[in-house]
Amino acid sequence: MTKIIYSLVLYMLYSSAMYSQNYQAKEYSKDETLYKAKKFVFTEIIGSSNEVVEFEAVPLAAANSGELTTLLFKCEAQQKEGLVLGFYGSYWNPTGVVYQGYDFKYFDKDKAMDFLNKMQESIDNHIKFLNKNSDINNIYIRYDDIDVLIWSNGPTYKIRLFWKNFDATWEQTAFERSKRRFEKKTK
Repeated sequence: MTKIIYSLVLYMLYSSAMYSQNYQAKEYSKDETLYKAKKFVFTEIIGSSNEVVEFEAVPLAAANSGELTTLLFKCEAQQKEGLVLGFYGSYWNPTGVVYQGYDFKYFDKDKAMDFLNKMQESIDNHIKFLNKNSDINNIYIRYDDIDVLIWSNGPTYKIRLFWKNFDATWEQTAFERSKRRFEKKTK
């Protein structure tokens, strides 16, 4: 009987440890995004080439949620620069197996500035409404193929970006840091 109880306890501890490891795997860092985004930049934006092409890839900020990371990229030789949004999230296949995926959304410099400014202007123009009923009042905008939901959460606001199958939360601090760093590095 003791062996059975002992085995059960070990199984429960093992299962609990495995579950928490899967939960921890949700973390996605700027470094990991930078590593994976470099391939996206040279294959999807710059284009593969037999010639040597120099480009910069600079991580700007990562949301605390781990679901969104921003990256600045510049390629002087092709006169291209812009913002890359790195989305990361969990998915379930039809049999219920959870796996994690990522994808990148690119905006050239002008479109990136327009995107960031449109969100900031929407927040600024509706901040009284948002703060009136925290977590109750929301604003919604669509930009390109991204749906954006913004709401107040006490003294701060949060932004949710819905793109493809991703649902990423962008906290105020990470959004403002991304915007500020992008503006500073693209002047």
